[in-house]
Amino acid sequence: MFRPKETYRDITISRGSGEGEETSDLKSSQFTKGREKLIHPPIESHWLLRSPEENKPSSLPKPGIKSMLNYPLRIRDSLKKLGKSKSLRVVLEGVHDPKDEKLIDSFRELLFVEGHLTGKHNDYHTLLRFLRMRDFDFSKAKDTYVNYLKWREEYGVDAIPKEFKFEEYAEVKKCYPHGYHGVDRYGRPIYIERIGTVDINSLVQATTIERFVKYHVSEQEKTLNLRFPACSITAKRHIASTTSILDVKGVGMSNFSKPARCLFMEILKIDSNYYPETLNRLFIVNAGNGFRMLWKALRAFLDARTLAKIHVLGCNYLSSLLEVIDQSNLPSFLGGNCTCSDYGGCLFSDKGPWQNPETVEMLQSTSITEEIYNTESNRGVASEEAMGTGQNEDSGDASLTREEHREHEDTKVAGKTEAQNIQALERALVDTKKEIQALKTALDSTKAVLERLEQQIKALGV
Repeated sequence: MFRPKETYRDITISRGSGEGEETSDLKSSQFTKGREKLIHPPIESHWLLRSPEENKPSSLPKPGIKSMLNYPLRIRDSLKKLGKSKSLRVVLEGVHDPKDEKLIDSFRELLFVEGHLTGKHNDYHTLLRFLRMRDFDFSKAKDTYVNYLKWREEYGVDAIPKEFKFEEYAEVKKCYPHGYHGVDRYGRPIYIERIGTVDINSLVQATTIERFVKYHVSEQEKTLNLRFPACSITAKRHIASTTSILDVKGVGMSNFSKPARCLFMEILKIDSNYYPETLNRLFIVNAGNGFRMLWKALRAFLDARTLAKIHVLGCNYLSSLLEVIDQSNLPSFLGGNCTCSDYGGCLFSDKGPWQNPETVEMLQSTSITEEIYNTESNRGVASEEAMGTGQNEDSGDASLTREEHREHEDTKVAGKTEAQNIQALERALVDTKKEIQALKTALDSTKAVLERLEQQIKALGV
């Protein structure tokens, strides 16, 4: 199996319009003394799976009857394709770096003490992304993370995938060609935009800036909750970022009208503040003289870490893309051999592992992704329904033994116990916050008494 080795040498920013692109060394362009951030390696490097030799002896127990009963039988057969040493849970979760785990445990404790550790969006990967975003500065990462939670609540992000309907999707695609198409050689999803063919006037007639931004947020949520996990299963390694391509052929200052600026700034703000560390690299291709003038203005809005991931290329870009992307996953308009004629074009297809029904079913049937895909409040109900479906389909094969039924009942009891423990922890958190507030009030009162005592002592001339 082809398994490209990613090197983490100094990342470079390429510029130019085609024949001879110049490349600037990151150390000189990004590490200017006292003003730039650290550039971290690709985020997946934190979760690369260990080799089979390193996995022996494994600390992860082999799936037993209790866990297998939660899967439909046909999904159980699909899991064998991942290999005995790589369970689906390990592939989705990745192998954590011990140093990162310690930092995240400390960060989680800080959030808990200050009352910011809610029941959602506090998983290992999310917290790591915000820590990396702020170079592991706990104070800055905490402020950014708290703002993220506040934005999700105020914007109603959790409800968007279920309630928001973008009926103008097909019309918007025609005047703003964009979409996901396949994966790169590492297994990351590929996102493509044809900026040079965007008709901004038709776009604002087909939809509003507000609705398009909400659609963009729904796509970001889909990428985090479906595309990344599906790509992880297919690649058999943790995937957590995208490879993007912007075709800017014909783009110049005239394309950056007021509506375009408004849309660009709003999307940039959302992606930078609320979906950090999800871009692996960005190729800007077909960059001509007009775009280079525009790029000088645009790069002022981008931080050093984002700039380090961007490669601005001219018309001779194909060799650079093929180093990272197989030709079968490149649309024909970018020099590849894919047309997706059955879907009306590559950018209409949403081609990728996330379209594989078996992969999606595997995700829906695993406990690690139930919080993402299950819209019911009781996760146990969904698990039982999935199990029941599998048993009904295979009812003609063999019935479960009493031992297996007993173990399954034990599993359900354990699930209820876990839910009770979570509720108890939430109640303890509320009580702790009250005690902290009471302690703060007592300290303030003590401080006031001491200040009055100090004033009395001074008045007595002691």
